[in-house]
Amino acid sequence: MVKVWQPGGHKETRDEKLYRLQTNAQRIALPYGAKVNMAQRRIREWADFCWDNGKNYAVSVGGLDSITLLALCRKTLHEDVPGISVSVLEDKSIQRVHREMGVIPIKPLKSKVQVLQEDGFPVVSKLAAAKIARLQTPGDDSPIIRAYMTGDMGAWGGFGHNDRFKLPDRWVELFGGLYAEMRPDLKCKVAPFKVSDQCCYWLKELPAQQYQQEHNIWPFLGLMQSEGGRRQYSLRAHGCNYVGETTARSCPFNYFTRQDLLQLALDLGVHVPDIYGEIVMDPDGTLRTTKAQRTGCSMCGFGIHLDSRPHHFDLLREQNPKEWEFWMYRCCTDPATGEKYGWGRVLDWIGVGWENRPDTDCVGQYSLF
Repeated sequence: MVKVWQPGGHKETRDEKLYRLQTNAQRIALPYGAKVNMAQRRIREWADFCWDNGKNYAVSVGGLDSITLLALCRKTLHEDVPGISVSVLEDKSIQRVHREMGVIPIKPLKSKVQVLQEDGFPVVSKLAAAKIARLQTPGDDSPIIRAYMTGDMGAWGGFGHNDRFKLPDRWVELFGGLYAEMRPDLKCKVAPFKVSDQCCYWLKELPAQQYQQEHNIWPFLGLMQSEGGRRQYSLRAHGCNYVGETTARSCPFNYFTRQDLLQLALDLGVHVPDIYGEIVMDPDGTLRTTKAQRTGCSMCGFGIHLDSRPHHFDLLREQNPKEWEFWMYRCCTDPATGEKYGWGRVLDWIGVGWENRPDTDCVGQYSLF
C-alpha cells in the first residue's frame, strides 16, 4: 500500500483521524513477527510501485537501523539492493561495515566545520534548535517569536495559549536574551554561539536528495515512530510508503520499537559496527547494545543533555583524543574576538559535563530537560 498525495485532496475528518491514530497504535502493539512480515510487505509494495512508475530504489544508509534495513531489503527482494550514504560522517567502524556491504559513498555539501561556523551548533533537539535559531535573529517582529517565548499564539493562533508550541523555559532563559522583555520573569541570556537545525540538511539530506534526483531514486529509510519528534509526526500522518508533493519514501520500520530493531539485527546476522559493541539481553529480557545506543555525526549534540556519562563526546575522547580536542576546543572562531572555541563552550552553557573524565569525577553533569 502506497499513500499518494493529491493536490486539493480530501481533508481528513475528525473521525478519520481518530481511526488512523487507533490503527497506528494497534500496529505499534503488534508482536515482533507480525511487524517483520508487515515490513517485508511494505518493501515489496514499494519496489513494485517504483517499478510501475519508472523509478529506481535504494536504501539510505547510516547507522545500525538502516544497515539492518538494507539487509532486510536484500533478503526480501532477493537482489543486491543498493545502499547510499554520506559515510564520511559516520564512525570509522560504521564506515567499515558500509564498505563490506558495498554501500555507495556520496559527499556532503559543506564540511562539519563550515556548518558549525556558518550555521550554528545542533543542540537540544532538531525542533528546539530551529526555534532557538529564530530567537537568535535580532529584530524579528513576527508573532511566532512571542509564541516561542511565551506560548501566546496571537491573532494567527486564535489568541490561544500553547505550551507545546512554546520553547521550554529552561531554553528560553539560556537563548532568549534578544527578546528578554517578553519574559521579565526569567533572566534570559544571549548565548556566545549560534544554534541551528541545518546540520543534517547540508551534510546528509541535500546531498542525498541530489543523488536520488540524479539517479531517479525513491529511497527506503530506516525511520521509526519510536524515535519521536518530527519523524514520529510524519510517519504517523503518512504511513510507511508515501509519495508527497515534494518527497517520496518508504519507511518499512515505521511501527518498530528499538527492541524490534535489535531483534531483527540478531535474526539477520547483521554485522554490528564496533561503536555499538554487541547486542546483549539483560536479565529482564531487554535487548541493548553494550556501547553506544545511538550514533550520529561526531559533532552532533542533539539529545546530549539527556545522555548519562559517558556520552558520545566522552567516547570520542577515548577513541580519538586528537579529534576530541579539535571539536571541543578549536573547531570554530568567535567572529567578535577571533578566539578559537568548540563544543566545550556549548556544553558548558547548557550544563553538560565534558572536560573531566566521567570515570573519575562527574560533578557538574545534570539534566536541563
